[in-house]
Amino acid sequence: MYRKKDRSITPYIEEKTLLDAGYSLIAGIDEVGRGPLAGPVVAGVVMLPPNPDGDWVGEIQDSKKMTSIQRERSYCHLREQSIATATGIVSAEEIDQIGIAPSTFLAMKRALYTLPLQPQYLLIDAFQLKDVNIPQKAIVKGDSLSLSIAAASIVAKVTRDRIMKDLEKVYPGYGFAKNKGYGSSEHILKLKQLGPCQIHRYSFAPIRNWTSNPGYSRTEDSKG
Repeated sequence: MYRKKDRSITPYIEEKTLLDAGYSLIAGIDEVGRGPLAGPVVAGVVMLPPNPDGDWVGEIQDSKKMTSIQRERSYCHLREQSIATATGIVSAEEIDQIGIAPSTFLAMKRALYTLPLQPQYLLIDAFQLKDVNIPQKAIVKGDSLSLSIAAASIVAKVTRDRIMKDLEKVYPGYGFAKNKGYGSSEHILKLKQLGPCQIHRYSFAPIRNWTSNPGYSRTEDSKG
């Protein structure tokens, strides 16, 4: 058993205001993986039940403030207790083609369009989603200020971490299971030794500086 936390750690004010206004299907959206040198960007979307209750609710907070064990436990609860959850994934190759900001929006839209039912209102961490005809509110640092967005951050983080652990088996040597594609000193060292692989982001420094020679392409890398 774990002790229930005060839910004020992750406020429910935004959701309560929307419920009082007549909205019942409220979705939180967040993404992870904008900064790594390898792997996808992943967005999560979660529709919590109105006024959720239970010990599991007290565990929900910004995924960056949680341990991997806490995230995995909360992820299981969210999959069981939420009205719906979904994820959207944009690959490293797509990021190189269209850029990280458009890829972030694309991941969010893919997550949203994967939901089995359409939300009535969106609470989104930091960004507005253009070309999405659903009422929405962007909240800066929303994963700390909205329970729904915090829940989405957990779904996105756990999904991406699992992807990177699986990719470590396909592309061994870079430490993806540990560094999750971020530019740790160990990861940079392995990049210098092995060169980039298929799931590295060739448009990100320092990789773009190493692969800028004419004729160098993703298919010619060390793991291609």
